This record gives sequence, C-alpha cells and structure tokens, in this order.
Amino acid sequence: MAVTLTEAAARHIDRYIARRGKGIGLRLGVKTSGCSGLSYKLEYADSQQESDLVFESHGVRVFIDPKSLAYIDGTELDFVREGLNEGFKFNNPNVRNECGCGESFNI
Repeated sequence: MAVTLTEAAARHIDRYIARRGKGIGLRLGVKTSGCSGLSYKLEYADSQQESDLVFESHGVRVFIDPKSLAYIDGTELDFVREGLNEGFKFNNPNVRNECGCGESFNI
C-alpha cells in the first residue's frame, strides 16, 4: 500500500514549501504520545534520510521512516477548512480508537 495526499493537501504543502523557500516534501511519522498511545508527527523535509520510504502523490513527495509505516500504511492525508479552522486530517484505516480530544490514536 502507500500513503497518499488529497489534491487539497498537496496544494497546501506546495504553497507552504514555496513560502519557506526550501524543502523537498513532507515528513510523516508517528510517536508515542497522548492518552491513546500514538500521535502523528508532521514536518517539512529539507533532505531525504537513507532509511526513508518515499511516496509521491499529486506531485508531492512524502517521506516516512520504516517503523512508522506499519501504523500509517493506507493513510490519506487531507487538508480541510471548517469555518475559521483549517488543518490536516488523517484518514487512517488502521485506527481502532481515538482519544476524545482527537490528538492521539491506537491501532
């Protein structure tokens, strides 16, 4: 499988990288955190690590460390606007439970 982006997410990432003036894509992973056990970590990638798995979606490269892939394989990353709020939304088919605040999840 893979990790994919919606067109809206890819456009947002492209615009942000252009404003930053540097970057080669998005780094996505998971870390132990929150009341449910895991949380997503996102950062803009300026270089590729030797162990990175690389997926491309709508022209944007997504870099993932191999340990995180087991938790996020099949995930679609979207960028949504709801009223005055905007942000990334993770559509992860592996998630069994999420905490009440939406900050963490478990598999």
